Amino acid sequence: MRGSSSCCGIRILCCFRSYLTPSLTSCSVSSLPWLTRSPSSRFIDNAKNMSSSFPSFGHSCGSGRGSEMKPDRERSRGHGGTGGKDKIDALGRLLTRILRHRASELNLNIRSDGYVKVQDLLKLNMKTFANIPLRSHTVDEIKEAVRKDNKQRFSLLEENGELLIRANQGHTVKTVESESLLKAILSAEEVPVCVHGTYKRNLESILKSGLKRMKRLHVHFACGLPTDGEVISGMRRDVNVLIHLDVKKALEEGMKLYISDNGVILTEGFDGIVPVKYFKKIESWPDGQLIHFQTQI
Repeated sequence: MRGSSSCCGIRILCCFRSYLTPSLTSCSVSSLPWLTRSPSSRFIDNAKNMSSSFPSFGHSCGSGRGSEMKPDRERSRGHGGTGGKDKIDALGRLLTRILRHRASELNLNIRSDGYVKVQDLLKLNMKTFANIPLRSHTVDEIKEAVRKDNKQRFSLLEENGELLIRANQGHTVKTVESESLLKAILSAEEVPVCVHGTYKRNLESILKSGLKRMKRLHVHFACGLPTDGEVISGMRRDVNVLIHLDVKKALEEGMKLYISDNGVILTEGFDGIVPVKYFKKIESWPDGQLIHFQTQI
């Protein structure tokens, strides 16, 4: 499915925003050749026109955002409630929760590659952060939420006349399989920068036990460094510690690494843990001071 844009009646509508900021030259498009040569890439430039281009259809990575929600209402969780965010932003936040964490619980038919039918989503009896019933939203509004998402968390797919949507990464839903959802990384040259952002308060635990995927399927890494004003998928802006992964060593010793459509590097590690022995270096951020640590053998 990923590698074809014309066979089997499948069209990729939107995978990811095709730009990387100047400050992220270490993760340029040229360093990820499989991105630029993807058969679906010609659809990327049209992402901004997506809503009008297609007809409407009738540890460490655990962030603490996956709290329980009542089926008939999405809690605001400090995101502004009814007045702080527009309805498209609120819709996108709800879609993130559902597609990453609650699809199975809500009896949605979620495939191994993470896709669910948009029409099935629009039948759910839930409200967004803006207190708007999900059922009152339209397919075009879902397309707009995908287009406006600044971290490109979603992909859309048209298949056999139906529109499907998925979260590109961040899942806790066990139905989703890494091999179906993600692109395997085969060499360290594909990802010159692979860094996990965290906080000083977590460092002691990490150095003792390694990076843990927690409730998610993967430990998350970014392919660039956090910079003021920039949006980096796979890392929060306010992190103050960066852990660099030794990708070459990890691959050589059998760790499976993947990259999502929006450029997040993911791994299940070994039994859900990335051991300290695979840390290349640790630095404080933004001052870049090296933090010395004991490498486990």
